[in-house]
Amino acid sequence: MFAAGMLLLVASPAVAQTIEATTVNGDKVLLYPNGRWEYVNQQKAAEARKVAEQYPENQGCPPGAQGRLFGIGRCVMPGDKDYNRGTLNPARR
Repeated sequence: MFAAGMLLLVASPAVAQTIEATTVNGDKVLLYPNGRWEYVNQQKAAEARKVAEQYPENQGCPPGAQGRLFGIGRCVMPGDKDYNRGTLNPARR
């Protein structure tokens, strides 16, 4: 089991590369290992960034929020019942 995990860790850098691909419409895009993509054409990339900035899910957590470790999870805003809730261990409450 450990050897299989080590093999996966050694093999991942070789797999985790940026790939250049072509969409159905013929646009060239860069595919990143984390699932993101962007246009190779800088003008189209800038237009896509403008559109993406309009959506809150593409923004990071606003200042004062908690959560989102390495981009995973949700933003917990001040005033939410989960904000600064402390430990969930009843023996330590």
